[in-house]
Order: sequence, then structure tokens, then C-alpha cells
Amino acid sequence: MTDPGGGADSGLRLSADDAKLATLARGARGRIQAAEGAAVCDETGRTYASASVSLLSLHLSGLQAAVAQAAASGARGLQSAVLVVDHGAADAEGVAAVRDLGGVGVPIYLVNGSGTVTGSTRT
Repeated sequence: MTDPGGGADSGLRLSADDAKLATLARGARGRIQAAEGAAVCDETGRTYASASVSLLSLHLSGLQAAVAQAAASGARGLQSAVLVVDHGAADAEGVAAVRDLGGVGVPIYLVNGSGTVTGSTRT
């Protein structure tokens, strides 16, 4: 499921639309100094960005929070997603949330805090 590409230069390049998602995800993460930021693009091209949430009563990964925003706004599908995280990979629950709304085959790009693509996966 994961394209190991990994490292500082995975050889992956983002399209202009996915680069926009990376910028939105980095901004969401930076605003609250969260561990993760994520952004998704729905079937109409609308974008939703969020950061991981860690409260005593609520824990959401960045992907889960971005998908929740899209779903709450009436999105019926997803085209792509970007997850900004310095270390690690997309969490299984976040990937599942993208798959729940977007179906099978939605690309999820992993980007580090400086904006470099470090890998990808698909739902």
C-alpha cells in the first residue's frame, strides 16, 4: 500500500493542485504547531485543510480531521490528499477515512515540514 520512495528526495513530484494541498496542510499544521497537517480535495475541486487534534476526549489525525471537514461540508468524494508529517507514515485510521469518503485508489502524498514529498500511498 505504501510507495516506499522515502528519503529526502523520493522522486515524486506534486501536480499544481496537490502542491496547493501541501501548502494548505503545512499552514494548518503550523498555525497550532500540530504533529500533522492534512488537506484533501473533493470531487468538485473544493479543498479542506486541518491539523491533528489531541484533546482529552477527542483524538483525530490530520487526515481524519480534514476528511471530517469535507464530509461536514457535503463532499461526496475525494480526488487526492496530502499529509504533512516530519516522521512516520499515514496512520491506518486516516487512510481509512480518506477511503470511506473517496473510495479506492485516492492518492495520499506524504510531505515533510519543508514541503518535500517523502512518499505516497493509495486508499
